[in-house]
Amino acid sequence: MKDQILIKATDLFLTLGFKSVTMDDIATEMGISKKTIYQHYSNKDQLVEASTMHLFETISCGIDHICDLGNNPIEELFLIKDFVMKNLKNENASPIHQLQKYYPQIHKTLMIRQFDKMGDCVIVNLEKGIEQGLFRKEINTPLIARFYFAGMTSLKDPEIFNLEQFPSKEVQIAYLEYHLRGICTQKGIQKLEQLL
Repeated sequence: MKDQILIKATDLFLTLGFKSVTMDDIATEMGISKKTIYQHYSNKDQLVEASTMHLFETISCGIDHICDLGNNPIEELFLIKDFVMKNLKNENASPIHQLQKYYPQIHKTLMIRQFDKMGDCVIVNLEKGIEQGLFRKEINTPLIARFYFAGMTSLKDPEIFNLEQFPSKEVQIAYLEYHLRGICTQKGIQKLEQLL
């Protein structure tokens, strides 16, 4: 039952937002009593944290799987973008922004874990791209990895990227193209343009 509650809560949080969903909403959706939820999660904060870490692990495992497929690093970034967007569901609810605003400590923990995971992943991707002649040799990989992480993180801020003016999918593709055009060789640009 604990896993079922976690899965349903994560789904609702992503669809409607961390602030908007109540324990009553989760109980109603599952057809169980609120008491049943409290037997497994003592409060909403604990459930939000469990949901956030569950989602992080799901996405991390998916990214690892994509990296193991052996695609070229440009294709790999596009596959990761598609996978992450699919798992984050309804961007209109701004779940990450709500997490930051209403659960700042959980958000901070998530950001640290994301940075560790994404930093390593991006550096490996950059090194692979340099080896394959798709990315420029002279790029500073730790610095570019940080630029990429900072940019990806800011894309979720609705105050910077108003969803009505800048639809999430469009922003993600534009940012990925922006990143790649800055680091690609001519050979890499040709691969990028084929994918676009």
